Amino acid sequence: MSPINQRRIGNFRANRRGYWATLILVPIFVLSLFAELIANDRPLFIWFDGEPYTPVFFTYAETVFGGEFELEADYKDPFVVELIEEKGWILNPPIPFAYNTIDFDLASPAPTAPDSRHWLGTDDQARDVAARVIYGFRISILFGLALTIISSVIGVIAGAVQGYFGGWTDLLFQRFIEIWSGLPVLYLLIIMASVITPGFFPLLILMLLFSWMGLVGVVRAEFLRARNFDYVRAARALGASNAAIMYRHVLPNAMVATITFMPFILSGSVTTLTALDFLGFGLPPGSPSLGELLAQGKANLQAPWLALTGFMVIAIMLSLLVFIGEAVRDAFDPRKLFAGATPPEETATEVPPASAAARGND
Repeated sequence: MSPINQRRIGNFRANRRGYWATLILVPIFVLSLFAELIANDRPLFIWFDGEPYTPVFFTYAETVFGGEFELEADYKDPFVVELIEEKGWILNPPIPFAYNTIDFDLASPAPTAPDSRHWLGTDDQARDVAARVIYGFRISILFGLALTIISSVIGVIAGAVQGYFGGWTDLLFQRFIEIWSGLPVLYLLIIMASVITPGFFPLLILMLLFSWMGLVGVVRAEFLRARNFDYVRAARALGASNAAIMYRHVLPNAMVATITFMPFILSGSVTTLTALDFLGFGLPPGSPSLGELLAQGKANLQAPWLALTGFMVIAIMLSLLVFIGEAVRDAFDPRKLFAGATPPEETATEVPPASAAARGND
């Protein structure tokens, strides 16, 4: 590993909040990718009559287990469970409810308070809150990552073209960005989301129309600064194309600032999605959404666990993302030096012990 990467890793680890936030958020996100194995109304595994079955991945008719109907087996039905347990056994996930599973066996009208059956209670439609939080967390992070990566690529390309060519290209681009960024983004998103059919990808495209401008200014400044450096002029004199110069020689300098800003763009994307879901203009109705959970908490003040759960999940998630962003910023800051490292100037001027001893004898 190169010395500069060692220094960056050391700076990242030296930021204790960001380091521990990474150790907390990354495993939680990885676990949420397997939400179907954690919260599902289908069993993970069934051993019946000497043969294995995996309902979490495949659909089986009730007749497969000795039932009477050709429809999909209802694994919550005591009759089906009894049929299976007569000739085998069932392995259920830790949370035996999916994000859209309605529990018809509640002891009281929904929403119900947390108990041993529903760890975080149920919402006003008798759906398990813990399952919806797991699925909603996954959707929020995946949506934020997709929006951040795509918007960063577009923003880097736009800023690179502006800064490298300058002149009329830069002038026209800047005037367009000034007009485009002056539009009321949230209101336009609400209007367009109410016109088109809501969904993950349509909403991603709508938000992408405005989120790409976040990195344009930073990348443009880096390209404006570096386009007249000697190594850029030398590459141009040697016949290198503009695309090759931008990609090989100037872009690496701009990527430092780009990577530094990306965690904060991610947190902003998650916040925007949560706000749209809260207002009812985000993901389709019924989707596991943290913003929809907050809206339920607002509409059901007699069930404070809904609002508290949504607030705590969003607050902790955004806090961890901000802490990680601060650690990434420190990692790519050339002025930062992690504890325990020897500054370059001290290393260069340090006198070997033998030489110091010899000079003392003289």
